[in-house]
Amino acid sequence: MADKKKKRGKRGGHHIDPSIKPGSFKYIWASVSHNKGAVFGMIFLAAIIILSLLSPYICRYSYSATDFINMKSWPSAEHLFGTDDLGRDILSRILFGARYTLIIGILSTLLSAVLGILMGAIAGFFGGVIDAFLMRFLDIFQAFPSLVLAMAFCAVFGTGVDKCILALGITGIPGFARLMRANILRIRNTEYIEAATTVNCPTWKIILKHIIPNAVSPVIVEIAMSISRNGLASSSLSFLGLGVQEPKPEWGAMLASTRNYIRDFPYMVIIPGIFIVLTVLSFNLLGDAFRDALDPNFKE
Repeated sequence: MADKKKKRGKRGGHHIDPSIKPGSFKYIWASVSHNKGAVFGMIFLAAIIILSLLSPYICRYSYSATDFINMKSWPSAEHLFGTDDLGRDILSRILFGARYTLIIGILSTLLSAVLGILMGAIAGFFGGVIDAFLMRFLDIFQAFPSLVLAMAFCAVFGTGVDKCILALGITGIPGFARLMRANILRIRNTEYIEAATTVNCPTWKIILKHIIPNAVSPVIVEIAMSISRNGLASSSLSFLGLGVQEPKPEWGAMLASTRNYIRDFPYMVIIPGIFIVLTVLSFNLLGDAFRDALDPNFKE
């Protein structure tokens, strides 16, 4: 018993109070907060979110204001991140542009998660023809690379934040649906599900109140990973001219508009690229930390 408590109290080299029940919110928070990578990710993302919201008030220059006298100025005390080819302050554009990357990443992931969880829950619970139909339908989407499918969607329906969210949200549904279906098949025949069925609990209530809450833990990890993937994909679409377009300062669009100056003025490309990398890395570190905290091997 002592060995079990010792094993439960230590995760990834971090000590957690053995009295805290695994799977509880307190246990998850203790596990995540003891993970240095996750702490870095939370601090960076919190800073980016706060600064992006306050950017109109704390930045000296508007993200769209041009200064043809100071075009292509290297980083200095006046412009901390320098200016681009039109004299626009890169720091202002980075901070304001974080809104688009985060909004697209988060909202498209929520769209994928909600629809994917519902489809996966229905397919896994009912099985049979319904399961086969839904899985074959999702196979059509997974037959194409997600980014290529998102590009096709944007090419047909147009560019913009809303189109980008829909494109990435729809292409992410199969991953969530299959993950949820696998978890449903694992718990579908458990005793508490059979008990709910025995007392004539409505099917919709069994799915929403009993099955989904008990099968959603791995999906939480997938959500964190999906936000980073969709944020990177939104920058890729903008870089290719199919996402958020100029003059909006989306990071991928900033890379696209300044890529011709990478040799003479590399800071124009390096700075937005660093923020893309750090944002994706932060979400991945959080996803890894949640995966460790929700690992069933550490639950009683």
